[in-house]
Amino acid sequence: MFTGYCFVFISSLIFLFVMRVVAKVVGLVDKPNARKHHKGAIPLVGGISIFAAISVTFLSFLPHTSDVYLYLGCALVLIILGAFDDRLDISFKIRLIVQAAISIAMIVIGGHSLHNLGYLMGSDTIQLSVFTSYIITVFGVIGAINAFNMVDGIDGLLGGLAAVTIGSMGVVFYLSGNTYLGTFCGLIVTAIIPYIMLNLGIPFGSKAKVFMGDAGSMFIGFTVVWLLIKATQDPASYAFKPVTALWLIAIPLMDMATIMIRRIRKGQSPFKPDREHLHHIFQRLGLSSRQTLLIICSMALSCSIIGVWSDYVGVAESTMFVAFLVMFVCYFAAISHIFRIVAFVRNILGLKTHKSISK
Repeated sequence: MFTGYCFVFISSLIFLFVMRVVAKVVGLVDKPNARKHHKGAIPLVGGISIFAAISVTFLSFLPHTSDVYLYLGCALVLIILGAFDDRLDISFKIRLIVQAAISIAMIVIGGHSLHNLGYLMGSDTIQLSVFTSYIITVFGVIGAINAFNMVDGIDGLLGGLAAVTIGSMGVVFYLSGNTYLGTFCGLIVTAIIPYIMLNLGIPFGSKAKVFMGDAGSMFIGFTVVWLLIKATQDPASYAFKPVTALWLIAIPLMDMATIMIRRIRKGQSPFKPDREHLHHIFQRLGLSSRQTLLIICSMALSCSIIGVWSDYVGVAESTMFVAFLVMFVCYFAAISHIFRIVAFVRNILGLKTHKSISK
């Protein structure tokens, strides 16, 4: 399979450079505005290029199954939707409708749904009715897609978080004996690496810079939730408990939930864009983009390790669930009062308060 990994890496790199040219011709670029502080028009082709590389590689090196076709078909719809959104800025209602349709296709055509939540409440497993599982699956897919969409705010972050989550699942699949899905994950992570390199300006500098775009963030979110459902609900590919999935996507999930709650409490639409995400807060505290990237990815990796380790040693699912809820409450409280907390700590340590620490 070494050939497959080399092929997908090179293919991804080639597609990125080719699509950069196409993007500039058709106007698929991101321009600076009040919320986006980058310089120049940056091609929004990261997700499109990664998807193209993965599609060619999967069809060339993996067995052709109905599951692969369904995954690629659903992902293609989201790529097209995202490309139109990147170019024309379509209504979030249209995005939600298409995302819901993709969820239903997963359920009806592929039989992939969230129907078993495990032993979250103790000794009895939570089995959902067919109707309830459909509803939960639709909300779960939409939630995961938008969670990863929302974290795409600084260079390298979406790619880094995707690599951590999908890479963690790949390791667990391999350890559980499922080399097929382990390879599936490995190829996706390998295809993401060239994007991360160009997004961070490595090694070609800012002249070759690309962004993921909504096409890419929706594709990444869908890929993550697809694999999580396969790993927790499909008897043929079961790899870890349902509650472990929360730990694998902890940072994007908590960031999305926190920001949406805060918007609703302010009387705003939960889908209204702003600059109050975790990465924005870290930067307002004075951290550089690279420092923020390292800290958030380290947080995500730590959560993944805790979740996988707890699953491996047999920690009770109810305990893992309560621990996750406690972590979320602490995260929400910390983010809600982060500037007061930092000002207090700086005062205790005798440090000068950073001028950007204000609400």
